[in-house]
Amino acid sequence: MDLTTTYMGLSLKNPIVPSASPLSGSVDMVKQLEDVGAAAIVLYSLFEEQIQHDAHEIDHFLTTFNESYAEALSYFPEPDEFHNMEAEEYLEHIAELKKAVDIPVIASLNGVSPGGWMKYARKIEEAGADGLELNVYYIPTDPNLTGEQVEQIYLDDLKTVKSSVKIPVAMKLSPYFSSFANMAHRLDKAGVDALVLFNRFYQPDIDLETLEVVPNLKLSNSYEIRLPLRWIAILYGSVKASLAATSGVHTMEDVIKLIMAGADVTMMASALIKEGPRVISRILENLENWMEEHEYDSIELMKGSMSYQAVAEPAALVRANYIKTLQSVR
Repeated sequence: MDLTTTYMGLSLKNPIVPSASPLSGSVDMVKQLEDVGAAAIVLYSLFEEQIQHDAHEIDHFLTTFNESYAEALSYFPEPDEFHNMEAEEYLEHIAELKKAVDIPVIASLNGVSPGGWMKYARKIEEAGADGLELNVYYIPTDPNLTGEQVEQIYLDDLKTVKSSVKIPVAMKLSPYFSSFANMAHRLDKAGVDALVLFNRFYQPDIDLETLEVVPNLKLSNSYEIRLPLRWIAILYGSVKASLAATSGVHTMEDVIKLIMAGADVTMMASALIKEGPRVISRILENLENWMEEHEYDSIELMKGSMSYQAVAEPAALVRANYIKTLQSVR
């Protein structure tokens, strides 16, 4: 049974990839994930704010005593002696993982505004990462910012990173564009190597006792594959970029549906947090059994078999399914 697939130019032994999560912060855990069958690993994100934080502190220290005696400045190191420890540790972690495991290591850089933080893309490449996932987590709250301007932010970020590295670059996106298909095609033309669909926006809650806004993390469930399932089916065959499905991947059935829609890989985190690494080996075993029972010799044979590629008017089909769903409630 051939479970191999190709994701943004990387040859993978199967389509199961742990997505960015705290689990990847431990070398031992990543080795466990490899042992149970993970085909690659996406590291936890290095955030723009983490990189910029030290830069602001440096500026504070170097300017606070500008009007003081020159001797006071000698207590502070020269600018090139400063290091962003969190970022440096991230780079060291990549290097350690490359020595410890054989599967591809994909780093994750999370930011939005153009700036110096993007230089870490090259440092990530130099540390040995096999690929980079650019996670532009952004909710535009400025009413003066147009949809076109928001889209340009994504394109500019991609072009900046692509111009500085040779490793493949994926973009992890939200579905909140007025024309997602158009946005996907524009990123594809700009050279993105993969589209990761979709980012989960973690919505805050209000504590009625303390009257504070509090984080409220909810892990995903299988129902949440519906959104990436639809859009991967629509995009399959119309973009050159690889397609990765994330959000809601918990079972063998989830994996099969997404592959048939056109996904090259299926990424999971919540299932691993809930059930541990062995969920991967169980899914792979069930996947092989299902493929044998249904006479599929390879993942490639399944890929895109239930996509919209052969549909002349996908929008009409989507609307027809919408009406059919509503009418099914009697």
